Amino acid sequence: MTSTDAKLDNSNIVAHLGGILERRGGDSYLGEDVTMLEHMLQAAAQAEAEGADPALVAAALLHDIGHYTGEFPEELALEVNNHHDEGGAAVLAPFFPERVVAGVANHVSAKRYLCAVEPDYVAKLSAASVRTLELQGGPMSENEVAAFESAPDFEDAVRVRRWDEGAKIAGRPTPDFNHYALLLQKLVDAHAKDAETKG
Repeated sequence: MTSTDAKLDNSNIVAHLGGILERRGGDSYLGEDVTMLEHMLQAAAQAEAEGADPALVAAALLHDIGHYTGEFPEELALEVNNHHDEGGAAVLAPFFPERVVAGVANHVSAKRYLCAVEPDYVAKLSAASVRTLELQGGPMSENEVAAFESAPDFEDAVRVRRWDEGAKIAGRPTPDFNHYALLLQKLVDAHAKDAETKG
């Protein structure tokens, strides 16, 4: 059975995510000096080091999972376009709290936001990140900035984005995926309990 044939539920989603990163995490990360797995683990390690709450650590860890939507059952990824932020949010939404999903969904918008409101932020971007900025819409307009700042979770998205940009250092040691597995499972269980209560 392939990964996309598997029936995903609350009991196996964390193992599924770990399996994706084990098999695919060595992929090149858009010309950066780190692999995809190194990048995602570095982002999570920064969040953890700053004492971020579990939802934001999870968002930092999983922010680029949308590059692997093909590893999820078709019904989860069916309406996804080629934007990895939206794709990642779509495949995580059935299993994780909204704060995790929003952090993943908005990390690209946060990049565009920071490029608009912090004059020196573009200079902090890696060469690859500068190249993708234009493909992602460039810095936000004034109206886009105002709309972004009105969202209740925009500060979370900015934090995830800063960890994202700081997670591109070759050879930086980090915990492995298993270090975060219990944290992820607790979030999945809490989300399921909350959905059951509301349902």
